[in-house]
Amino acid sequence: MSLAVVGSVAFDSITTPFAECDRELGGSAVHASLAGALFTESRIVGPVGGDFAAEHDAALTGRGVDTSDLDRHADAKTFAWHGGYDYDMSVAKHKATELNVFEGWRPELSATARESDILFTASMDPETQIEVRKQWQGTKWSALDSIYFWIELKREALIEAIRGVDIVFMDDQEVRALTGHRMLMHAARDIMSWGPKAVVVKHGEYGSSLLTENGYFALPGYPLETVADPTGSGDAFAGGFLGYLDLVPAGAELNESVLRRAITYGSVVASFCVEDFGARRILEIGQREIDARVADFKEMTHFEQVETKEKRREPGGDPSDRRFARPKPTAGTARFDSPEPTVGTPVYDSPAPSTGTPHYGQPHSTPGTEPLWKPRAPRDLGFSRRGDDRRVAPV
Repeated sequence: MSLAVVGSVAFDSITTPFAECDRELGGSAVHASLAGALFTESRIVGPVGGDFAAEHDAALTGRGVDTSDLDRHADAKTFAWHGGYDYDMSVAKHKATELNVFEGWRPELSATARESDILFTASMDPETQIEVRKQWQGTKWSALDSIYFWIELKREALIEAIRGVDIVFMDDQEVRALTGHRMLMHAARDIMSWGPKAVVVKHGEYGSSLLTENGYFALPGYPLETVADPTGSGDAFAGGFLGYLDLVPAGAELNESVLRRAITYGSVVASFCVEDFGARRILEIGQREIDARVADFKEMTHFEQVETKEKRREPGGDPSDRRFARPKPTAGTARFDSPEPTVGTPVYDSPAPSTGTPHYGQPHSTPGTEPLWKPRAPRDLGFSRRGDDRRVAPV
């Protein structure tokens, strides 16, 4: 059981209306690997400079992240990002980017990283994602994330990268931009037709949705009263999602019930990430905090059938027939089949379909709510081997 995360290690300097931080440990690979380490063995693959100190290394290893695959360059500097947010925390304000060691970086996976059960290539050049995927020899699943920059710059390469993975993570605007479809269901199905088994669409504070061949599932964002820094929350979401997914035994089917649990755990980890700058919050949480929010999600999204009194049926038919009768047309909107259109009201015919307009069939029905199989971790995973509650048992 293992997860390899390939991406950036960065120092983030962020300003918000409420606070700011300078050179906080961050980057896509940092957030995703820390989130994944809450569930499984996690390995980080990324370039760092001489300014990546022992304390930063200790922060990762102290939470169970294997840093032996960090590509270290003592005479260079680590990637750095400067940005911030206004009161709308969903929109990042870019100030400056210093690529440093990340510029032109081409990862070479170690033998251990190549054999990791799950591979995640965070947002980076899609040509690099293709190269990394070719090196991977794992037995479970691979996934990638991307951003609008690569959609504009290397769309065809990104599509090729997507063809080679099992799971795609993108936000709603990126999915629309990549496919050219306005409706998310249409766009996500288009992406699935390229090869992935699942498409996970991130909606920021409004939650996330999951599309597979057999169904659709949506989850709201975890309700928070304060948000300090949303940077890296999408990567933490992916790391939590894939880390939980790694608890599924090798050879098992990537089915709807497992993916729904994975998206829930990913959302929970992401909700902690935004509560403080950088990776501070994820470095603190343990099993009890995560279990509590998973229980909250279950409570928030569950409802039961409640018995009600039988409706009184009146002579002459079902009273609901009268309640839902077609209302009289409003002036100016009368249809040609209205019994008595208002004098002078124009009559509109339905517009003819445009040439080449495709016909869309009915989407697959969502699976029912019967009891679902729950993956269990092997006995030798060692959740409590460090004497604390940092590793999370599945629900």
